[in-house]
Amino acid sequence: MPVPGRSRTSCPRSSPPPGTPDISGGGLVTVPGVSGARQSMSDAERAVDALLGDAHLAAPYQLAGLVARHAATLGADDAVVYLVDLQQRVLVPFLDPSGPGVGRQVEPLGVDATLPGRAFQHVEVLMQDAADGRIRVWVPLLDGIERLGVLGVTVDAAVAPEIATGLLGVRLRRFATLVAELIMTKTMYGDTIVRLRRQAEMGLAAEMQWSLLPPLTFACHEVTIAAALEPAYEVAGDTVDYAVDAGWARVAVLDGMGHGLRSAQLATLAVAAYRNARRADRSLTDTAALIHDALIQAFSGTAFATAVLAELDTDTGMLSWVNAGHPPPLLLRGGRLVRSLHIRPTLPLGLVVTGWPATTVTVGREQLQPDDRVLFYTDGVTEARSPTGGFFGEQALIDLLRRNFAAGLPAQETMRRVVHALLDHQQGQLTDDATLLLLEWRNANTDALTP
Repeated sequence: MPVPGRSRTSCPRSSPPPGTPDISGGGLVTVPGVSGARQSMSDAERAVDALLGDAHLAAPYQLAGLVARHAATLGADDAVVYLVDLQQRVLVPFLDPSGPGVGRQVEPLGVDATLPGRAFQHVEVLMQDAADGRIRVWVPLLDGIERLGVLGVTVDAAVAPEIATGLLGVRLRRFATLVAELIMTKTMYGDTIVRLRRQAEMGLAAEMQWSLLPPLTFACHEVTIAAALEPAYEVAGDTVDYAVDAGWARVAVLDGMGHGLRSAQLATLAVAAYRNARRADRSLTDTAALIHDALIQAFSGTAFATAVLAELDTDTGMLSWVNAGHPPPLLLRGGRLVRSLHIRPTLPLGLVVTGWPATTVTVGREQLQPDDRVLFYTDGVTEARSPTGGFFGEQALIDLLRRNFAAGLPAQETMRRVVHALLDHQQGQLTDDATLLLLEWRNANTDALTP
């Protein structure tokens, strides 16, 4: 049973809006040395504060045990974190290696065939009957809108109504938010969480690429970004990058020549040069030139990358971009294709050509409307072949996007389903990297991105 969404409110605020459960009462304790109107902590606040305090001196592998222990103080038993794998097909249990349940078997859960998977897909808090007559609750784990997995807890049936509309639901969502933030930060300090999310051996080229990638989803009220890359364990030359700052969202989609380690080195250098130029606030044409020069210096004209570099004025909706031998972006409005954003492309970055790039770079401009979406993609998407030789094609891509948008799915779930449809088209064996990045301006339905 889904939990009704909550309205977005600005923070800080002096008092909760009408209808918000009062979380200040019950189990109050005085905090010594603190003055002012807020001098007490509820049991829920103490649980969150205790988890945060313990996490300061916790290794990544210890996080699962901390979550289970502190969730119990909220009346939520048997807490288990499930992390989504890189291809977003299964939810993998993250267990305490030294906890009381050590050695027990907890099976992974399918994203496409289970209630926890639905909670993950639709970013909903869902409940189901547990075997002992209690209620199992599934809460999405989000870092921003980046879906990390779900938190499963068991509660008494008597308090189940509070999950949907009352105090316990608020407490669990806040607790899950902190858990997600801790997972993200602790990931950098060990390999436990990284290993859990891998369901196959990763190639060295893919290792380089994944270590370079930003989080693949982001949203604020001005812009939403969702990206996907396949094949996850062998991806080499394709990559994406972005940055959202005051007044601007900047994105890049690059496709390095070839496959394997050399292609990954090419893409890694291209992204580093892109970030260097972007952080120096260079123009699109200057950024393209700097990437080009870096590739020439490193590869002497023997390797190149196609690219689309774009920047969106998030105040006005004006999109500007340059295209270096790349498939043109697609402009979608109301879930339907408006047009391909064609401009005269420059040659791929890194090719030794007289006069490049000063005389050949064209900057395209398009005025977006609120809720417009722009899809950037590499040729591995539309040129993916089925075993019988049929291309996936641009029209199939557009139709798939339209159906998912019409179903009201969030951007990150739409990207997941597009990639899986692409893999199914080639029966799981992509012959080329396939990468997509969706950019939305002023999405009116940002509430659908959070529980």
